[in-house]
Amino acid sequence: MTQPVHARPVVIDLFAGAGGLSLGFEQAGFDVVAAVEFDPIHAAIHELNFPYSKVLCCDIRELTGDGLRERARLGRRAIDVVVGGPPCQGFSLIGHRLLKDPRNDLVFHFLRLVCELRPKAFVMENVPGMAAGHHHQLLDELVSGFCEAGYRVRRPVSALNARDYGVPQDRRRLFLLGARQDARLPEYPNPETTNRGGNAKGNGHRPSPTLELPMGYGPSRKTPTVSEAIGDLPDIESFEVLSDSDVLRTSLGSASSYARYLRGDLRDPEDFSHPRERDQRVITGCRRASHTAESRARFRRTEPGSTEPVSRFYRLSGDGLCNTLRAGTATDRGAFSAPRPIHPTYPRCISVREAARLHSYPDWFRFHRTIWHGFRQIGNSVPPLLGRAVAARVMAALGLVPTRPSSTLTLGEEALASYNMRQAAAHFGVDRNVIAPRRRLVAPASGA
Repeated sequence: MTQPVHARPVVIDLFAGAGGLSLGFEQAGFDVVAAVEFDPIHAAIHELNFPYSKVLCCDIRELTGDGLRERARLGRRAIDVVVGGPPCQGFSLIGHRLLKDPRNDLVFHFLRLVCELRPKAFVMENVPGMAAGHHHQLLDELVSGFCEAGYRVRRPVSALNARDYGVPQDRRRLFLLGARQDARLPEYPNPETTNRGGNAKGNGHRPSPTLELPMGYGPSRKTPTVSEAIGDLPDIESFEVLSDSDVLRTSLGSASSYARYLRGDLRDPEDFSHPRERDQRVITGCRRASHTAESRARFRRTEPGSTEPVSRFYRLSGDGLCNTLRAGTATDRGAFSAPRPIHPTYPRCISVREAARLHSYPDWFRFHRTIWHGFRQIGNSVPPLLGRAVAARVMAALGLVPTRPSSTLTLGEEALASYNMRQAAAHFGVDRNVIAPRRRLVAPASGA
């Protein structure tokens, strides 16, 4: 494996998860030199997909800027950008918003590490609920902290919808952009209002506008539909091997430009990420779910673009957009599974790979082999194309021109995608109970 020499501008990703924001910044021309992630299973997936980056599996509350530099072997190197999405459940508009939720203090540890690392710019991502109601007080306090530390913040804070940036999913996220006083303050990426996006018939979402941005997935620059995103993927239930494995060796059918970019069949002129070695005949994330006959019958009766009344699962419309993909909860929060959309054609929920396509992940990107962890990794992450749109604005504000790397990377050890919590914790040398074990299992309402 040839390692990058980090001649490109560098990023540190706090609360990195599987790496959606990391990939978006890499696609915009940055190198992710360090990533911090608390969950060992997610940290293992980040290490697999970003073999050149140093992954620190630790509690960010116990990490200092100097400690991060030492562990990542960065010395006194200047950091261009610090990014991160602190856990957002305490701000969520779904359920109760808890101003005193202990997870909310993690945003101030993000502030602390930015102040200690002194990057030229920072990007913080969160749910729109962070700016709602009483939480706005917390947001104002955070902005004041950055200003007192010598940073300017782009106001008003903006919530961006992934569907406006080439992602076939209706997903709004709040972004906080800031820069040191001696650096230019990044702008938010603004899509044009001209509407030539995918048809949203039957799903309640308006079509997305055409993009005229320094990013995109193809010449048409319109948001793809669900069918354009996943229509070339095979019917996983035709392959018995996928009952125990998530790896499928097969050929794919004809595809849209969007799918061909994610497959690696077409070169994306605005993607400056490191190419990854990949066998084009192998697709991962294809493990089959076990649905009951009753669930399948209900799924089959559900019209595309509507909600199945028992499970409350949304059935995707082929000519529309995906609803927001959610992550569910970790074992220390009850291990609840989030609703997964029903496939627009087949009477089943979508696979991890289909969710990844709907989130704008390229096919080389590896997720955990289990459905539960794979969906958590996708649902918790920033869609890479949305991250790339923001990162491109940061790159421009810093007066930098992205360069295309010459090296091709080999992904990390495949075993990283199969680790259970005990194995992942041992790999990083942390306590196996760093994430509290599951106390109870709750079956989905549909029996699916």
